[in-house]
Amino acid sequence: MSITLTEIRTCLLKEQLLKEIVTASDWSLALPDKSSTTQIHALSYDSRKVSETTLFFCKGLGFKEDYLKNAVADGLKFYVSETPYETEAELGFIVTDIRKAMAVLSMLFYDYPQNKMTLIAFTGTKGKTTAAYFTKFILDHSTNNKTAMLSTMNSTLDGKTFFKSQLTTPESMDLYQMMAEAVENGMTHFVMEVSSQAYKVQRVYGLFFDVGIFLNISPDHISPIEHPTFDDYFFCKRQLIAHSKKIIINQESDYFHLLKETAAMTETPMITYGSEAGEETDYVYTKDSEDSLAFSVTSKKDELHLSGAYQLRLGGEFNMGNALSAAIAAALAGASGEDCKIGIADTVVPGRMEQLTNTNGAKVYVDYAHNYVSLQSLLQFVKEEHPDGRIIVVLGSPGDKAISRRKDFGEVLSQLADVALLTTDDPATEDPQAISEQIAEHIEAGVDFKIIIDREIAIQTALTVSQPEDAVVLAGKGADLFQKVGKEDVPYEGDYALAERLIASQD
Repeated sequence: MSITLTEIRTCLLKEQLLKEIVTASDWSLALPDKSSTTQIHALSYDSRKVSETTLFFCKGLGFKEDYLKNAVADGLKFYVSETPYETEAELGFIVTDIRKAMAVLSMLFYDYPQNKMTLIAFTGTKGKTTAAYFTKFILDHSTNNKTAMLSTMNSTLDGKTFFKSQLTTPESMDLYQMMAEAVENGMTHFVMEVSSQAYKVQRVYGLFFDVGIFLNISPDHISPIEHPTFDDYFFCKRQLIAHSKKIIINQESDYFHLLKETAAMTETPMITYGSEAGEETDYVYTKDSEDSLAFSVTSKKDELHLSGAYQLRLGGEFNMGNALSAAIAAALAGASGEDCKIGIADTVVPGRMEQLTNTNGAKVYVDYAHNYVSLQSLLQFVKEEHPDGRIIVVLGSPGDKAISRRKDFGEVLSQLADVALLTTDDPATEDPQAISEQIAEHIEAGVDFKIIIDREIAIQTALTVSQPEDAVVLAGKGADLFQKVGKEDVPYEGDYALAERLIASQD
């Protein structure tokens, strides 16, 4: 991969992002000639990872001029910034928006890999990961395992080897590098989750998806360092509609009328789905009255040939909606109706609705539910499955983000839990004790709660106090193998493996 300085300048001018070019004195007269021949062989926003042929991006709220100076001392010659700096760098591209510049130059550097695959993107407050997995499993049948995926839990660029994602949607430079690797690996489809932050901070600036899916919306990620208001959060989410060639929308989502108006305003063709038939619902799923893991799909036109019976491995009626959204998306991307049925029946998601049985017979549910709606849906499902027992919940809330979740969790626990054990869940730079106390402030009388900071002890306690008719819910971490403590990712066993080991030790 390489690009010239002339190509960089041309790209920035075309996108109306270039303010000026600052050069060292010996470059001033020779700029036209040198810029057409000088090659850039790497991009970086980490000042510790540069060479003389790297283009460095001065980005981030915590960026310091010393980072650039240290990089120049290590051989860096070229940088992009919103501010011209007094350095010995040979050339600086000064732009109006560093994040937009990084996005368009990353596309250019990696030769527009998004144009070489079918792109499918999910957004929503809950269900993105599960729906993405459903889509991959379907397309694996349709494309012979040529589907790459970026998800909150795990990602794959070759269709079979998975790695842990650091962000729901990677930084633009990393995103296009991953797309390029997927293309090199022979992938034909690319499924990804798109977060509200991805649009907020321009990680997907200028990117259009072949199929976009809007699952649902409810307040989340409201905090001083993420979205100041729900309106801002919702606006960022709706950007997927404007940046998709076709959009699939849950007809039963809150604010559906506004989602529909957005699709109309942007002239984005729309397909809708839901659990109730109506004039505005193109595809309807109906839960089987005798099998909680079965559902059927009907449609007035069924141009995608999706009607028929489906079987799930993942419990919860909400997963029927996730599965149907994935089937519509995959069908638009070339999958057959039979591919959809087989793929949905095969889908398993690490850390999603996984089940164990305690030594006394109590059921244990492990799920990544980590916001108001997902936790509420999970606990409602578990309560329906265990009407005669107690619901014992182990959960925490992350630090340094989504502050509003702490109140939300307290409210959901008050509605649906009998016992709550509040514990650690990615506290980052905050005190997990203080986070747990903030959740506890919103738990109403009638719920027996206790703060146990050590997550392993909290899970052990839940297993110990459970009775045969009870259900134990381990929420938030799922199959995550790390706890974010301070600025570090500290290895963690994962809720499922930890519970499995603790249960086995009781034998």
